[in-house]
Amino acid sequence: MFKPLALASLISIVLSPLSVSADADSSAAVTRVVFGSCIKQDQPAPIFSAMAAERAELLLFTGDNIYADTEDMAVMRNKYQTLSQKSGFASLIDSGTVMATWDDHDFGVNDGGADYPKRAESQKQFLDFWNIPADSPLRRRPGVYDSQTFGPEGKRLQVILLDTRYFRSPLKKGERRVGGPYYPDDDAEKTMLGDAQWRWLEEQFRQPADVRLIVSSIQFVAQDAGQECWANLPLERDRMLNLIRDTRANGVVFISGDRHWSEVSALAEKTPYPIYDITCSSLNQLHPRGTPTDNRYRVSESTYHRENYGLLAIDWQGDAPTLAFEIRDLGGQRVITKKLTLANLSN
Repeated sequence: MFKPLALASLISIVLSPLSVSADADSSAAVTRVVFGSCIKQDQPAPIFSAMAAERAELLLFTGDNIYADTEDMAVMRNKYQTLSQKSGFASLIDSGTVMATWDDHDFGVNDGGADYPKRAESQKQFLDFWNIPADSPLRRRPGVYDSQTFGPEGKRLQVILLDTRYFRSPLKKGERRVGGPYYPDDDAEKTMLGDAQWRWLEEQFRQPADVRLIVSSIQFVAQDAGQECWANLPLERDRMLNLIRDTRANGVVFISGDRHWSEVSALAEKTPYPIYDITCSSLNQLHPRGTPTDNRYRVSESTYHRENYGLLAIDWQGDAPTLAFEIRDLGGQRVITKKLTLANLSN
């Protein structure tokens, strides 16, 4: 739970890192969450103003927050600086509590995983920019995975930020399909999260919560169509579903990005209850192809390919709390909606 550093702090960060901004009251129930992914730091991002206008208590940056694509940490710092200077960014991050994870481009390399040689150095740049305090556990362990729980008993929202990059094994490649060159791989030695993160995740699932938002930078539910997704490592995907079932973790909904379009997917195979994945992308880029890959799990009536962000409104009142997810366009208008009842998200 943190705020990014201001520009002046970024310039002097090596000499004097700042402490984290004052935390929001984690005992208060969260009713509005704004989220989004994929920010080209060199392009205008007018959508920041629309996001700030939602007056959400919580802001989730779900990956590709810059396009660093470098092994040069000075270049990466400069790109974070560029983001911090964008019109509307400062107002946005001041509008609510901020949590963030990364995807491949802010990790440092397109489609990258554990073989990226500068992953430790990149993690430091990420933690410095997002103003993680010096005594945070994130400063003492590999990977940027994190979690936070908000609200009182009966209205607890747990946000789990996964790191799908630092530990991820190389993906299996083959003939290029519409989405890319990747294919499912049943190699039991390969991992998405790494042993330590898997153990940590089990601990999070065993903590009390009513709603659990799992932020995965890549899609969890979507079928493989050549792109990066959990379906490329089906044993790891099954492991996640088994963990949700075995820990009796209720209220799980995934939020993902990466694809430069938005859609809603749902999985009811091998699951204790339907698992939804709200894919929201991108904040300031248009997909060059303009058409989505095949996805038999898609349940939204359409996909959306222009600039967009996500909004979650949680109604905790009454006997049947609801989660209303919306994908909104540059002007704040709804383009995709999905309403879930918390009672239907339980073991």
